Amino acid sequence: MTSITPRPYWYLRHGQTDWNLKGLAQGHTDIPLNATGLAQAERAGAFLATLFDDGKRPFDHIVASPLARAFTTAEYAQKAIFERHGITLPLSADPGFKEVCFGILEGKEMGNWYEPWIYDGYKPEGAEGFADLTKRSVAATNRAIETGTPLIVAHGALYRGLRAGMGLDINVRIPNATPMHITPTDNTWDVTVFPVHEATTPT
Repeated sequence: MTSITPRPYWYLRHGQTDWNLKGLAQGHTDIPLNATGLAQAERAGAFLATLFDDGKRPFDHIVASPLARAFTTAEYAQKAIFERHGITLPLSADPGFKEVCFGILEGKEMGNWYEPWIYDGYKPEGAEGFADLTKRSVAATNRAIETGTPLIVAHGALYRGLRAGMGLDINVRIPNATPMHITPTDNTWDVTVFPVHEATTPT
């Protein structure tokens, strides 16, 4: 069974990109943050920095997807924590947190193929299957948890793989750059969401 080690971690999806705004599947395509996404990353970083007030250490390292939209978001968090507290948290990239490859559907509108991809084993040409995404994303999370309590900065589809690895409802959309604290409880997981932005529809 593919499952996440029952230890706490933080999760942050990257800020908005132009393709998010247009409802396009990004996958491995390395789309940068747009102006809104940069502002979201800055607000998320500022909030995360406040968690270190009064000597607290909610997480001790940051691990990000190597794709620019996620790694830049992670850099904003690292910078905000340093500027508020003088603490430089280690920041690394793990290819296991790279967004799923959607193959020939990258750059196309998200459509009715998405749920069959999650639940029915459907794979667009050149794409990665959901089971494979779950396996590698869970393995990457377990690597990150081995060395302390991480802040993981990655992607929306990848988060669905983590939910599968936690035995939670899978197809849950999460907003851009919204911090989440994920903790194990009796036989399940508790996900606490911190809405640091104005209410928007997840993209």
